[in-house]
Amino acid sequence: MSPDDTDTSLRAFRPVGSQPAPRRKPSPPKAAPRPREEARPQDDDEGAGGQPPRRRPPPPRRRAPKGRPGRRLPWWGRALIVLGIWGVMVFAGVVAYFAYDLPEISQVAQFQRRPAVTVLAADGSKLARFGDMRGETLEVSEISPDLVHAVLAVEDRRFYSHFGVDPIGIARAAWTDYRTGHMRQGASTITQQLARNLFLSPAKTMRRKVQEAMLALMLEHRYTKDQILGAYLNRVYLGAGTYGVDAAARTYFDKSATQVNLREAAIIAGLLKAPSKYSPSANNERTEQRMAVVLATMVDAGYITVDQAKAVVNQPAQPRANPAVEGDGRYFAAWVADQVNAFIGPNHGDLVVHTTYDAKMQRAATAHVAEILNGPGVAANVHQAAVVIMAPDGAVKAMVGGRDYDESQFNRATQALRQPGSSFKPFVYLAALEAGRTPDDLILDAPYKRGKWEPKNYEPGYMGEIPLRTALAHSVNTATIRLLESVGIDRAIAAARRLGITSPLRRDLSLALGTSEVTPLELTGAYTAIANGGRAVFPYGITEIRDADDSVLYQRKGSGAGYAISAAEDANLVRMMMGVVQVGTGKSAQLADRPIAGKTGTTQDYRDAWFMGFTADYVTGVWLGNDDGDEMKRITGGTLPAKLWKAIMTDLEQGLPVRDLIPLQPAAVQDQAPDGPAVPPLPTVETAPLDGAPTAAATPAPGVPAVDTSGQVKPEAVQKEEDQDDDKDVPPADTASKPDPIGDLLNKLKKEQ
Repeated sequence: MSPDDTDTSLRAFRPVGSQPAPRRKPSPPKAAPRPREEARPQDDDEGAGGQPPRRRPPPPRRRAPKGRPGRRLPWWGRALIVLGIWGVMVFAGVVAYFAYDLPEISQVAQFQRRPAVTVLAADGSKLARFGDMRGETLEVSEISPDLVHAVLAVEDRRFYSHFGVDPIGIARAAWTDYRTGHMRQGASTITQQLARNLFLSPAKTMRRKVQEAMLALMLEHRYTKDQILGAYLNRVYLGAGTYGVDAAARTYFDKSATQVNLREAAIIAGLLKAPSKYSPSANNERTEQRMAVVLATMVDAGYITVDQAKAVVNQPAQPRANPAVEGDGRYFAAWVADQVNAFIGPNHGDLVVHTTYDAKMQRAATAHVAEILNGPGVAANVHQAAVVIMAPDGAVKAMVGGRDYDESQFNRATQALRQPGSSFKPFVYLAALEAGRTPDDLILDAPYKRGKWEPKNYEPGYMGEIPLRTALAHSVNTATIRLLESVGIDRAIAAARRLGITSPLRRDLSLALGTSEVTPLELTGAYTAIANGGRAVFPYGITEIRDADDSVLYQRKGSGAGYAISAAEDANLVRMMMGVVQVGTGKSAQLADRPIAGKTGTTQDYRDAWFMGFTADYVTGVWLGNDDGDEMKRITGGTLPAKLWKAIMTDLEQGLPVRDLIPLQPAAVQDQAPDGPAVPPLPTVETAPLDGAPTAAATPAPGVPAVDTSGQVKPEAVQKEEDQDDDKDVPPADTASKPDPIGDLLNKLKKEQ
């Protein structure tokens, strides 16, 4: 045991003479040990030099608030945190899903310009222009302030306030739609529209809308407001193949977008809703109405005063710009433009297409169609028409494809397959002539029945044995069916094919009654072969195609397909068709000063009415009916269609010399022609028109394919604008009669705010 370890009580027995041990300082009392959780290791030098280590006093212990045990959150707090985490994860996933194929906005989509196709009339005047046209790229500061303000007023008046997506505008549009009960206002900002035009398709899907909003935010983050607005104004489509406000200003007003006035600015801004519908070159009335709406919106947005708006509205309407470009010949021009690629291929530059179009004939056809449809056609439930005017060599001179090109671009002259009714009968009689029959051969007009099929004539009663010329002149159904049965269906189909009918034809006896659909264009072409002595033609509208360097890429050569029928048989058929107009169902089409030949046609339930006829100069086909196949009110081919044909041909033949319908034939042909008058006196029977009989009964004879008596083509896919077409924001047509149109519009706009 060391001395230090000896109990102090033993120090009294220390030996005499020994040195006392040095006295040691008493040790300080040991500090109370720290709690385990607050103990910390000492430094290596702590307590060096015999000094006791310094110890920090323990921190005060925090007490938990009363009523809450420790730091533990309640269950609903923890649930909110979990839900928040999951919500962030789901949102991130949704964003990633829609953003994975977003384009890079720094690489702005290049403008893919479609080649320009300029269509010229036969006289060299400009008819139409297709393809894309761009003007100069302008800065916002260079564009007319009136035009900038007009666009902002109608498209996005909060453009300089939002961040690409306008929540206030969305809420306002939703509230307006809720109050009115239908979609009335859109909420896409100019930035969103630019994003859609540059990067996305116009498909109306949720994916596109989400991506549109995301791209709008990205555009707003990277570019200034003026850069975005400038890109929009230079890229937006404004009708007639124009992209950008400068191209539109040059096309419609022949001036730069830097020079347009308030009136012109309002018209251009109004095109954004529906370019074709409100085009100043298509419909002045609609253009003026839309312009008034834009001006009222500018007043409401504070860009102009009420007096300025009224001054513009009270100005007289401007004349239609470039009427030849957007007017009567648009159906013809579109038909021609669709054929260009078939002639020279799809990879081409700008082109100039020379055509057979005659503006004078087109104006006559268009005017008379409007007279019929807006006059007697209203009471007769006739809503559509088609007209084809053709020269004897197959050159299409004019074309009416419908009531109004602005309302429907569907071309009923070239695209609509309709039952021709009795206007198909000349091909049956041609087959009979080719089989050795003559116009004077007799055919029985009596009741006809095969199984459950029992076709009737238009008028009651039967004439018994009648000549073929009489059966055709009066369009006798039972006689024509017996004739087809005797000469053979295949022979009649072959005759129609040689003359130019290309549509499918039914191989049953109902073919005699015109139950197989054809287009007005091909039927007119087939009649042209009859009119020109039996030479088949290819209907055409293009004579030459040149490129931008004036090099010829295509030039029409040749005269047609050659003779399809003999001259003698053609002459006999023409004489029989002259009888249709002289004493038969087509008497309403007679011209006072020259001979004509033709044939009427009416289908079951008066769904279609035709008159196909020709003079020595022109062949014209007329169709009247309704797109949905709705029946007209007892309109046959011998009524309104024959009258329309006569009105058109009267204008076309004015000033032309009178010529024989049948040219002089060789002696052999003269010997074959029957002696006496072209059409002998009729038997003493009822001579009322027999055209327009039902095409066939519901169930034909055994072994005969079922006859579809309702096979009307219903063009359900008629092209319409994808733009909103809401006319409820347009004042009535008699806007000029209102004392204060701008005031009325302003009140209306304020109610919708």
